[in-house]
Amino acid sequence: MQVVQALDEKALATVFEIRKIVFVEEQKVSAAEEFDEYDIICQHILLYHEGHAIATGRLRIFDNIAKLERICVLAEFRKSGAGKLIIEALEKMAKELGITQAKLNAQTQARGFYEKAGYVKASEEF
Repeated sequence: MQVVQALDEKALATVFEIRKIVFVEEQKVSAAEEFDEYDIICQHILLYHEGHAIATGRLRIFDNIAKLERICVLAEFRKSGAGKLIIEALEKMAKELGITQAKLNAQTQARGFYEKAGYVKASEEF
């Protein structure tokens, strides 16, 4: 598996397609909520497996904290370690930018996954 930064229009279209499949089609999140004004300022990554993009995530920096967002893996590749690779890549990007703290918002069903990655619950459910 290989992680690459999504730097051109074609790569960003792939990022948005994966998010549409996972969040909008599978999880029924509205497209208006999923695709936001931060998409143009965030750094996006793609994870490829055998030449096919299978996962994505984005990094947003504010108040000198890295926010890991929109992490998703296509259904047939979940439990393959893809999510962990996305988190590690986003954390590495943040460190390269000199950021030493990271946080994220997790869906309730993904809480265990993020805890295994070293994140701890810091707020009530919203």
